[in-house]
Amino acid sequence: MGFLAPWFLAGIAALAVPFYVHLLRRHTAAARPFSSLMFFERRTQSSIKHRRLRHLLLLSLRALLFLLLALAFANPFIHRTVAGGSDEKLQLLVIDHSFSMKAGSRLADARREALSVLSARRPADRAQILALGSRIEVLTQPSLDGPALRAAVESVQPGDSRASFGELARAVRSLADASRTPIELHFFSDMQKSALPASFSELALPANVSLVLHAVAMETAPNWTVESVNAPGNVWDPKKARVQAIVAGFGTPAATRAVSLIVNGKTVATKNVNVPANGRATVEFQSLDVPYGFTRCEIRIDSADGFPADDVSVFAVERSDPRRVLFISDAGDARSPLYFRSALGSSAESAFTLEAVSAGEAANQPLSKYAFVVLSDLISVPASFESALLKYVQGGGSVWIAEGTSAAHSARVPVFGGNILGSRDYSRTSDRYLNVADADPAHPSVEKAGHWSGVKFYFAVRVEPGDARVIVRLTDGTPVLLEKKIGEGNVLLFASGLDNLTNDFPLHPIFVPFVEQTALYLSSTQRRGGSRVVDSFLELRTSKEQSVGVEVIDPEAHRPLSLKDAASVQTYQLERAGFYELQLANGRHDVVGVNPDRRESNLETVPDDVLALWRGNAGADAAQAADSGAQQQTQPFRLWWYMMLLVFAVAIAESLLADRYLGAQQQEEGL
Repeated sequence: MGFLAPWFLAGIAALAVPFYVHLLRRHTAAARPFSSLMFFERRTQSSIKHRRLRHLLLLSLRALLFLLLALAFANPFIHRTVAGGSDEKLQLLVIDHSFSMKAGSRLADARREALSVLSARRPADRAQILALGSRIEVLTQPSLDGPALRAAVESVQPGDSRASFGELARAVRSLADASRTPIELHFFSDMQKSALPASFSELALPANVSLVLHAVAMETAPNWTVESVNAPGNVWDPKKARVQAIVAGFGTPAATRAVSLIVNGKTVATKNVNVPANGRATVEFQSLDVPYGFTRCEIRIDSADGFPADDVSVFAVERSDPRRVLFISDAGDARSPLYFRSALGSSAESAFTLEAVSAGEAANQPLSKYAFVVLSDLISVPASFESALLKYVQGGGSVWIAEGTSAAHSARVPVFGGNILGSRDYSRTSDRYLNVADADPAHPSVEKAGHWSGVKFYFAVRVEPGDARVIVRLTDGTPVLLEKKIGEGNVLLFASGLDNLTNDFPLHPIFVPFVEQTALYLSSTQRRGGSRVVDSFLELRTSKEQSVGVEVIDPEAHRPLSLKDAASVQTYQLERAGFYELQLANGRHDVVGVNPDRRESNLETVPDDVLALWRGNAGADAAQAADSGAQQQTQPFRLWWYMMLLVFAVAIAESLLADRYLGAQQQEEGL
């Protein structure tokens, strides 16, 4: 027994109050008639006052009342065992349904093991079913309903995600924090080594969790797979398109595998490749003859193992005619078209055809048929043609303006609209040139072209940026690459020339990716990879399509986006392998091939000592928690209310007894 507020025990000193009150009681004698005292001799008589405690029962009740009040406010308590906390536990059944569980009968074995554990559980134990892939999927809440739990186990289907044991431990830690009940974790998996986190500490489980591992794969199984495919997302010239595939073997002997290229379900080419023992081999197909539009393609190897699901890799390509680019320069400028054509042709795989015309010839060109227009160092632009260019941009077109030495004769930049504040001829200064000081790596024009280090600028035009985005600046702060959005289109301004007179940019290797990425960006020809990986995110809209509705069709021909999501979401997570279709309200159509993470193809299992360490740590912690729990399954039980009930009872008894003594005393004094 103890007291939560022991300082209130000082109130016991109040026990002196009823004793003091009883001792102060005055003695009063009743008057009696008596004859004359004249015949009595006068003498001095000593008077002794005797004080005695009377009404001892009433005194005891009053003392007890003060004692109980002091004890009640001291808040006494006793320790008692918590009822029902010793045997209750939660059985947590987690079934791995990652891509590797498609090998052989692994998932079926895991479901059978889980059903066996459910059948052996005690009726009083609750159970919960979870599924593990790249994240935890909750199939049931903690329940005693046996049929519902068995149905949840039987409903687990193989997925295409990569397993993560670290995600399992994180989810279990979260569940354990929300529950004080001991958890018995049963994990059914092939115990694939690639599912381990980078640090073993990420597998740590709380003290109230005991881990039971059910391995459905006892040893590493040999497996060949199509590890990766390098294929173009767009095809303009089938003879120049190349498809390269890597075939890998995990735990396999040296062997020859037949590799096939399949287009729209039809095998168009097959090659044999020698794969070394537990190694890799590369095979290349020299052309990709596909029809116009989107084509669904595959690279497939002959199946020779127990995991045929990873013997194929899918990708989608789109064939179209090269897009036309209009390049406008003055008649005397021969360098700019030459450098630009060479860079565009060597990098974009025939994606564009360049039409170079003079300023006088450009006025009669229908701009709508061009992917974008380049204005290179023009002395002047006719007002009618500038109006046509502005209308072209507002409707969604793009214009690339390069301002060279001819800008000295102009006061403003055509179409872009910024005022020309002056020009800088750095070749006449002591430094002779300037370099780039700052570049925005987030912009597509700079993303793959580095920071332009080493490029020398001999001449640049100073333009008032206004509301334009500054992408690149020189060391003196002069903006050299700017972008402005006008209507639905973009205008890109390069405040120097595309020749090798105002700068030496065309002589640097980074000029090629700069021209390529800028051309793809301005033409909205966003280059896609040959394939994506399961659980990656797909951009649904370009920067010019933010307000356009989109519809996604998954490999099962379902439309997973709601009407609200179709109008607002920017990305979509690719959860299944196969082909996804995108259909935008502006008419754009896209097809994307998605493959599982090839780390799932390595069926090497976690070493036994690592599993023993994981299981042993969790078991020891759980046992320690159970022992400490058995010792600490007590909690303080407060007696305050019981003390107050006694106070109330004693107060009533004291009141009744005091009334009785007071009545007797009044009757005695009235006699």
